[in-house]
Amino acid sequence: MDEGQRLDVYIANQLDHLSRSFIQKLIEQGNIQINGNRDIVKKYKVIENDEIEVEIPDPELLKVDAENIPIDIIYEDEDVVVVNKPQGMVVHPAPGNYKGTLVNALLYHCKNLSSINGVIRPGIVHRIDKDTSGLLMVAKNDKAHRSLAEQLKEHSINRIYIAMVHGNIKEERGTINAPIGRHPVDRMKMAVVHRNGKNAVTHFRVLERYGEYSLIEAKLETGRTHQIRVHMTYIHHPLVGDPIYGQKKEKFHTNGQMLHAQTIGFIHPTKGEYMEFHADIPDHFSKIIKTIENLYRHK
Repeated sequence: MDEGQRLDVYIANQLDHLSRSFIQKLIEQGNIQINGNRDIVKKYKVIENDEIEVEIPDPELLKVDAENIPIDIIYEDEDVVVVNKPQGMVVHPAPGNYKGTLVNALLYHCKNLSSINGVIRPGIVHRIDKDTSGLLMVAKNDKAHRSLAEQLKEHSINRIYIAMVHGNIKEERGTINAPIGRHPVDRMKMAVVHRNGKNAVTHFRVLERYGEYSLIEAKLETGRTHQIRVHMTYIHHPLVGDPIYGQKKEKFHTNGQMLHAQTIGFIHPTKGEYMEFHADIPDHFSKIIKTIENLYRHK
């Protein structure tokens, strides 16, 4: 036991699927016991031989409403939907954010979605961040969901992103093979960690160089949370506009990281054929590229 460590930090390190804020709420609600005692202060520090019991209450039953929100559907049949998600849209509801998500829109536009991920995430096989734009595949039934999920597990789905990063990358291409897990101090962030980290591999190649910036293509071999953002920061080339992992001062006004899921390819769950889809870089991304081009063209 890491004696002298704060209780919430200790539990978060042991149960890395729980955030520190969630653990603190469990302490407040009396759902964590130390040696049979539920009356614990948040800043309690663990002592050797402490017996810690964590009770996680059942989730509240929630109803997610269908909303008539316009979405860009690239492809749809009885099994799958491929959607081009705009920057700024959350993929699925979460505490404090139950409306305006892609799931709310899909529930309106599609008659059926798979039930494997429950009420909150129907049809959602994989996610991209709120401020990342681009392609997502969605399952309309459980059979399709299982097929697509298995392809993700086997790393056979083709996922290619476009990103603008800080710094002039000298190599034409490269591979980042570094495990990703919860940041050891800031539990809201991910990081390259060798203890309790999960295997993560990103392949990249440089498309264009613009002085202090590089436009890259990144291909995911694995799909960890914030993988491209964390990996590019790890090699000292953070994404332009990244509010979590990027530079504190940016020359350009952005509403988030310059990252776009441009290509997705998979074996169709029923037809057995390989299908691949592409989505052009959105306007907000193109404007940043043009601004950077103009800035360095005159230098």
